[in-house]
Amino acid sequence: MWGAEEFEDEETLAALLEASRSAQGRAALSDALADTLHLLPASPPRLLLLRLRLLRNLLAGVELNQGTFLLLSGPAAVASSALSSSPSSTSPDVARAALQALGNAALAGEHHRAAVWEALFPGSLQDLARVREKGVLDPLCMVIDTCCSGEGGRGRIEELCHEELGLPILVEIVTTAWQAGHDEEWLEWLLIKICVEEQKFQTLFAALCSGNDAGHSDGDECKTEFNAKHAYLLGKLSKYLANRPKEVSVSNSFALDIFNAQKHAAEIVDFTCRVNSPLPTGHPAIDVLGYSLVLLKDICAWESPPSDTQAPVDSLMQNGLVKHLLTYLRELEPASIIRKSMARGQGHHQPALSTAKVCPYIGYRRDVVAVIANCLHRGKKVQDEVRQLGGIIVILQQCVVDEENPYLREWGLFAVKNLLEGNEENQREVSELEMQEPVITPEIADIGLRVEIDKETGHPKLVNN
Repeated sequence: MWGAEEFEDEETLAALLEASRSAQGRAALSDALADTLHLLPASPPRLLLLRLRLLRNLLAGVELNQGTFLLLSGPAAVASSALSSSPSSTSPDVARAALQALGNAALAGEHHRAAVWEALFPGSLQDLARVREKGVLDPLCMVIDTCCSGEGGRGRIEELCHEELGLPILVEIVTTAWQAGHDEEWLEWLLIKICVEEQKFQTLFAALCSGNDAGHSDGDECKTEFNAKHAYLLGKLSKYLANRPKEVSVSNSFALDIFNAQKHAAEIVDFTCRVNSPLPTGHPAIDVLGYSLVLLKDICAWESPPSDTQAPVDSLMQNGLVKHLLTYLRELEPASIIRKSMARGQGHHQPALSTAKVCPYIGYRRDVVAVIANCLHRGKKVQDEVRQLGGIIVILQQCVVDEENPYLREWGLFAVKNLLEGNEENQREVSELEMQEPVITPEIADIGLRVEIDKETGHPKLVNN
C-alpha cells in the first residue's frame, strides 16, 4: 500500500508517472490512485499537473482503477481541480490533463459517463470552453463526444442543445476553435453530431450571433450580417462532409438550413467588389456564401435514400435551388477569358458588363456550376427544369477555362454531360442552337459529342464522335 508521503515530491511523482506509461505499470500502481485523488485539492501548481497526468495514465484502460475512481468521487475532484478562479487564469496544461483523465474514465461505461457529465455540466464545461487554447479544446470535445454516446447519450445531447444550459457551451467551443485555429477531429465529430445528426444547425448558427467578436455585440445584427464564427462553423462542416461523405446521413432540414444561409449571404455580399482570394477570404459574408455552396455541392452529390424517404436534393429542388443558381450565373459577368476577348474587339459590350456582378471570391462561379452539375445527375426532372428555365445555354457557357475559377471547365463539362444524358429534348435544343455560338462546338466535342448538319433537314444535330 502506498503512503501519501510517497507523492509529496516532484521526483517521486515523475518516476511514478514514467512507470504508469505501460499497462503493467498502471496495474501495479492501482493502490496509488486513492492517495493521488486525496492530495489533489491542496496540490501546488507543478505537483497538481503531475498528479493529474498520473491519474490520466492510471485510468487508461484499467478497469480496477476506473472503478475505484468512480467510487471515490474522482470525477468531481478532478473537475474542480481543473479550473482556477477564472478561465483566463486557468493553466492550459492542468485543464488538458484533467480532461484527458476524465475522458479515460468516461470510456469505462455508462455509469462513468454519467458521473463525468454530472461533474462538468454545465458550469465547468462552459468555463473550460472559455480557455482559449486548442490544447484544451481537443480533450474537451472528446469528453463531450464520449459522454453523449451510448446508453444515456441521448439525454445528455438534449441537455447540450438546451437553449439556456448547453447552447452557451457550444458557442464558447466554436469561439475558442475559431480564435485558436483549432483543426482536430474531435471538434469536427462534435459539430457534425450537433448540427447534422441532431439537426441543431440553425439553433447553433443563430446563437453565434451573440458573440463579442469583430464589432458584433448585438444578436440582431445577424439579421443583416454574418461574423467570422458563422464562416468557421460552415467551413468545418464542409470539410467533414467533403472528406467523409458516406459517414453522415444528411436530413432535409439540414440541407434547407444550408440553402437558407446561402440565400441570405447572397443578399448581403457586395457583388461589385472582387476579392482575389479563394475560401476563406476573411470576409464573413463571402465565406458563408462560399462554404454553403460547397456544402450544397456535396449534399447534392449523395445517392438517394430508400424509396420511402425524400432525398435532401429533392427538397432543395422543390424550394427553387436550381432556379436560384441559374439566376446567379445569368447575373455574373462573363468568364475572364471571354471578358478579355470582348475587351479587345467588342467594345460595344462594355456598358452591359459594367452592370454585371463579379465573382466575390476565386472559385465562386465554379462552385455554383458544381452544385448544378450534381443536381443534374439526379435525372430527367432536373434536366427538364433547367431546359424550361432557359438554362441550357447558360450551362454551355460555363465550359471555358477561367483563371478566376479553377476547374470551371471540368465542372461545366460534367454539367453538360449530365444535362444531356438520356434526355432527347435537351439534346434537340442543343443541336438546334446556331453554329456561331462560340462556346459550344469545341467544348461539346471534348465530352464525346459534336454538332453536325442533318442532310435531310438541314438543321444542326448532336451526334457521338
